[in-house]
Amino acid sequence: MAGHSKFKNIQFRKGAQDKKRSKLFSKLSRDITLAAKQGVPDPTANARLRLAMNNARAESMPRDNIERAIKKALGADTDNFEDVRYEGFGPGGIGVIVEALTDNRNRAASSIRTAFNKSGGNLGESGSVAFMFDRLGQITYPTAAGSDDAVMEAAIEAGAEDVESDEDGHVIYTAFEDLGAVIEALEATLGQAKSTGVVWKPKTLTPVETDTAVSLMKLIDVLDEDDDVQNVWTNVDLTEEQMAELAG
Repeated sequence: MAGHSKFKNIQFRKGAQDKKRSKLFSKLSRDITLAAKQGVPDPTANARLRLAMNNARAESMPRDNIERAIKKALGADTDNFEDVRYEGFGPGGIGVIVEALTDNRNRAASSIRTAFNKSGGNLGESGSVAFMFDRLGQITYPTAAGSDDAVMEAAIEAGAEDVESDEDGHVIYTAFEDLGAVIEALEATLGQAKSTGVVWKPKTLTPVETDTAVSLMKLIDVLDEDDDVQNVWTNVDLTEEQMAELAG
């Protein structure tokens, strides 16, 4: 198990760059509703719902919104929503994975393909990009949860696979199938996590020139604006200077 690491997996999620919170809450609500619809509306007996609710709380989503999203699952208007994964290559050949939650596959595929094409990239077949990533559970804690050594020890005892700690906090990775058990074990020693979820972590990162990074960010922004898109993952490696320039 690795300890402190400079590696930062970049997850571009709706709302990550000061997007309108109403749009973020809408996506989180949809995820909660579908999770409750596909299982049971009880987070103690529905792991996916528990994760969706934790992610909503991590974004300071009001309790009333969460409860309404769960109650909505009792209706019939969520029957047609399904999870769809799209894979493709963005500018510079960067691998991109797009997770969507949609009630219209044709609409989603068309808009996502258009976004790739306009950016100079291309949408690929299923499996064309996923092999470059690992599907893992991710649990994050603030720095206040404990020292690097304390969190490392707790993660090892809980059965986690990897830990990354820095000034921003602690990120713990687990095998996908072990996520629920590791969360439960960690909460017993470290308390409630800041956020939990399932991520696509790149096996290796690919550096790009700044102009390519700008084009890639434009693609991600377009995807981020799509109501069907839940998450966007890439294997791009951006320097601190590039990140600062893009942020500016």
